[in-house]
Amino acid sequence: MKRTPTRRSSRLADQIAREMAIALSEDVKDPRLELVTVSGAALNADMSIVRIYYTLSGDEARLAAAAKALEQAKGFLRTLLGQRLRMKFVPELRFARDTYLEDMVYGRPEA
Repeated sequence: MKRTPTRRSSRLADQIAREMAIALSEDVKDPRLELVTVSGAALNADMSIVRIYYTLSGDEARLAAAAKALEQAKGFLRTLLGQRLRMKFVPELRFARDTYLEDMVYGRPEA
């Protein structure tokens, strides 16, 4: 049976999403991450991993470059997150591209 997110985990996920959005716009100086927008975050059951959803438009090369830049900035962002939220244990960051809006506008491709 799948557990539903607790109030604490959903509040923490929202706070992490806000802090990541601020960090990407103000603190990260990588030009590959311009126009990357954080659309949400989700914590796993034991709050050890947070999946951060982001949106970005562009061609495949730009999307791949942004994904690589996020992976490279993962340690810096996790340290920054720990300092801002004053957490004893900072969850591991995993990034996933959010394609929900693109799917709504362009329709889902046939599988």
